[in-house]
Amino acid sequence: MSGNGFEAIDSLLASVAPEEELPDIAVRRELREQAGLSKAQVARVLGVSPSTVAAWEAGRDPAGETRTRYAYLLDGLAAKLAPDNPPESSEPEVAESEATARDDGTPSVTGEDAEGDDVETLTVPEPCVLCGDPAGQRVAGFPQHLHPDDCRTLETPAQAAPPAPESPAQPASTHTRKPASAPRATGRAPKPPTRRAFQPSSEPTDLIARNVESALAAHAGDVEAVTAALVKKAIPDAMALLDETRKGGRYDVIAHPWMPDVLKKQTSKGADQVWEARPKWTRAELPPGTHEITALDINGAYLSALKTHLPLGQLEHSTGFAHDRRRAGIHLITPPHWNHDAYLPNPIGQRDEPGPLWVTEPTLRLLLRLSGPKYGLCEPPEIHESYTSGATEGLLEKFRIALKDARDRALTDGDTATEEYVKAMYSKFVSTMGESNYNRELYRPDWMHLIRSQAFANLWMKALKAHQEGLTVVRAMGTDELHVIGDWRRVFPEGRGVTEVKPKDVYTAGIPYEDTAQAGEGE
Repeated sequence: MSGNGFEAIDSLLASVAPEEELPDIAVRRELREQAGLSKAQVARVLGVSPSTVAAWEAGRDPAGETRTRYAYLLDGLAAKLAPDNPPESSEPEVAESEATARDDGTPSVTGEDAEGDDVETLTVPEPCVLCGDPAGQRVAGFPQHLHPDDCRTLETPAQAAPPAPESPAQPASTHTRKPASAPRATGRAPKPPTRRAFQPSSEPTDLIARNVESALAAHAGDVEAVTAALVKKAIPDAMALLDETRKGGRYDVIAHPWMPDVLKKQTSKGADQVWEARPKWTRAELPPGTHEITALDINGAYLSALKTHLPLGQLEHSTGFAHDRRRAGIHLITPPHWNHDAYLPNPIGQRDEPGPLWVTEPTLRLLLRLSGPKYGLCEPPEIHESYTSGATEGLLEKFRIALKDARDRALTDGDTATEEYVKAMYSKFVSTMGESNYNRELYRPDWMHLIRSQAFANLWMKALKAHQEGLTVVRAMGTDELHVIGDWRRVFPEGRGVTEVKPKDVYTAGIPYEDTAQAGEGE
């Protein structure tokens, strides 16, 4: 080393640039909103997704070059919005909104809150996209009536969904809100629900087919190489598809909310306190004789489980309440005693320790259903406390349908690359939305637990259906394995679709009748 060696150190220090300073999280959102910019507009210029911008405004900081560019944007907004440099008229904002239209002429929906961002007053009324009557406002690029009473088109049951609770960080709405149906005694004043305008959108671009075509071209049609490349990028592609299918969504989703301690890992490699009720049950005794047992495979278990009641916003704590079907989350319950282990698995899975435990919304709803008058299989569970938020069952429905349609086409065409790609997309999407280094755009461990539990609950209901139809249930395992004795084809349709099952093994078990008789004589 030449000289005294300090030159190299000085050179190294000179190459290290200090991280750009970022304003407080409240200021970040305030600057964007004062400038009339949507999350989608900011995301587009920074090369990230809108959910990532939402995460930055909720407390997560970007790093590297992205941090530098984000800081540059915020500094520029602060300078433009300074008192001695007032913002320009709203006409350029309208032009910007119109400039974001897609090539097919359909405006790009940003998914922002229609009560704050992206609301424009039209000088000339345009036909409402919901009912066709003249509307004086444009929301996220779509002309529509802001008040439902002004719109002839009412929501259908499939569109209707419970309103999301207003996040503490959100500004107060400028619209009249309907009061909540009943106050919740949470120790503070109940928050009125935030109404968000329904924003229609076209069907999502077939990102899956486009990605497959690109991979085929890049790897000269080598199916094995194409499959490996697609599976490798399944997580970012799934997030891109989620953003695409959320355009026009009724609700703004909080991607990085505060989470209670029960949803946080107790150790770095440990688990949190939520019990998913994963089935792990084998019938203790078979009927006398030998039997042919069929192991059935439940297709796309996690894909089907994407249709479940998911909390939209930050979870709120409550105690001593009956179950509210308009909300979803996790619940501390004392489960009921189960008296049917001889022929049906316990709905809460194989649990070694008695007493209260934290379960998910699908598990609680399954127990409540089984305790109702239709089944009467158990007593209702006792709910001690809950962490819940306003919920909807259709939050991921367009995302699920896009994946299902791609899977169906792949099965029809014998396209194994797309089939494996889609499977990796939905399975990795579910597994990495918790505390994972592989997906930093979405931190919802509550969703992860709920979707998994929904898959387990779906399997349990198939076991119940088999039992009710006269089949002998022998085993229920994990998300997709059900073993039965009997003519299962009259109960379940056979195939590879998500509503069908397929046999993956047939085996014989039991004690032959003659051996049973000899054992009886020996007694």
